[in-house]
Amino acid sequence: QVQLVESGGGLVQAGGSLRLSCAASERTYAMGWFRQAPGKEREFVAHIRWSGGSTYFADSAKGRFTISRNSAKNTVYLQMNSLKPEDTAVYYCAAAMRQGLVRPEFDYWGQGTQVTVYS
Repeated sequence: QVQLVESGGGLVQAGGSLRLSCAASERTYAMGWFRQAPGKEREFVAHIRWSGGSTYFADSAKGRFTISRNSAKNTVYLQMNSLKPEDTAVYYCAAAMRQGLVRPEFDYWGQGTQVTVYS
């Protein structure tokens, strides 16, 4: 059972930045970030594979968000820049132990961290 601990959410003005962190209890195949806004379904934001560090972003995140990893700490970061009010959501870290047909199979989830962007 992979344990995930997130941190870094908060309140920020539009145009500002936040960095989310997610520490995993063990090395995984990939880690990702998802978000869920009130009244909406959870949506994919970005993921990174531990081996090689390849990344993939949702269109809404491209050009504004970056995802990186610290292998020594089993920690993944989501740097969010140029934040918009529509980025407001609970952000969840997720871990995958294997590749699925299209993308990593995310089986483990963090508790979520609130990001609120005000205009």
